[in-house]
Amino acid sequence: MTAENPPRTALVFGASGQIGTELVTRLVRDGWHVHAVSRQQRSSPAGVHWLQGSLGEPPALPAVVDVVFSCGPLDAFSQWYAHAALQCPRVIAFSSTSVMVKQDSQDPFERDLAARLAAGEQAVLTRALTVQTAATLLRPTLVWGAGMDRSLSRIAALAGRWGLFVLPNSARGKRQPVHVSDLASAAMAVIDCPTSHGQVYALGGGQVLSYQQMVRQVLAALPGQPRLWCVPGAFFSLLVRVAAASGKMAGFGPAMQARMQQDLVFDIGPAQRDFGYAPRGFAPNPAELGMDQ
Repeated sequence: MTAENPPRTALVFGASGQIGTELVTRLVRDGWHVHAVSRQQRSSPAGVHWLQGSLGEPPALPAVVDVVFSCGPLDAFSQWYAHAALQCPRVIAFSSTSVMVKQDSQDPFERDLAARLAAGEQAVLTRALTVQTAATLLRPTLVWGAGMDRSLSRIAALAGRWGLFVLPNSARGKRQPVHVSDLASAAMAVIDCPTSHGQVYALGGGQVLSYQQMVRQVLAALPGQPRLWCVPGAFFSLLVRVAAASGKMAGFGPAMQARMQQDLVFDIGPAQRDFGYAPRGFAPNPAELGMDQ
């Protein structure tokens, strides 16, 4: 870069998370200067200025940037953005398809999450209009690829420990897992895409599988290839209750079991049309599932 053509600047919240890590790498590779915010102190490699802090207690931030990315909790970002004083013509924030999936969940915590996501999305779009900023919201489905997720990587860890994984026979709802690299590519693609201004996009993966098929491919990628054991729903519920009582399967409650039967597939056509979104199929390796090779 020359003095006449300085590098573009980005402020990235959630920079140490699974999407943020990949996005920071892409930005630096493309010649951006990145201000990356994380809770823990980090060294600053070339092209990255790490800032220690959080959205609730932000560090001293630059006054002007070209793009702000939110790769962490959207509700916290929306609260920060509502009063942010920095000058920035572009905001790109990750939400989640949970805003639609969990709004009618039997679990009150999941319903609360969906409500917070919906409120956060609306707050970001409203604030962007107020300050004449172009905002785009991206809603990933089931994320994989960095080994940091709490779904597929958790399944891999449990299966690797036990040598098998148990599912109910009814776990046939369709899924569309999306790789973190494809999410970072989407975030990069919309930066200079005017069509995406003020829009919300669902970002699923390039392959649709049943829940059982998805888990089978996870197990097939692991050392030793743990087996999948499909059992009647009542027996599975009993196993979950026993495991939960011992603290081994927290989170696999009735709402999660019911969701295994639901089709959670979203239309990626608008993203394909507007900015050439082209996600890969589901073919994980152990490292992408947080497992040692």
